Amino acid sequence: MNTIGYFEIQSSSPKREIEFYKNIFNWTFIREYNVPIEYYRIETNSINGGLFARPAKTPPTEFGTNAFTCSIEVEDFEETAKKILDNGGKIAIPKFAIPTRCWQGYFIDLDNNTFGIFELMKMQNRNDQPLNLKGNSGEDRGKLTICNTIGHLCKC
Repeated sequence: MNTIGYFEIQSSSPKREIEFYKNIFNWTFIREYNVPIEYYRIETNSINGGLFARPAKTPPTEFGTNAFTCSIEVEDFEETAKKILDNGGKIAIPKFAIPTRCWQGYFIDLDNNTFGIFELMKMQNRNDQPLNLKGNSGEDRGKLTICNTIGHLCKC
């Protein structure tokens, strides 16, 4: 109870967004005909959702998000980001680290919906083990460690 159990994507061109998300995340879309709007169920490997025709104009991108933003866990941030860009998506907020947790970034789909992707950081344990990490633009930032005292990534 009280957990997120479903997500929805609004679209002014559902068929276009279906192709976009299928090409990137391999999601399955199933048209529901017994509802009064154009609606598709989305099946993923975890939480399921829906996609439906946007009932109003698309909000402008310069005004931020007026909804919850979902982030999708991916195995390889860089590979997924490339797929997003290759399929016409745009970067909303470039890749950044959430220390000791993941690499996070936000993108905009073909209908100006914002969504995130994240890749969990791979660690052997939390006892000052070195991590090889790449920065936002792919540059090597060298070996970083997780400080036991405050739990952040650093070169100390």
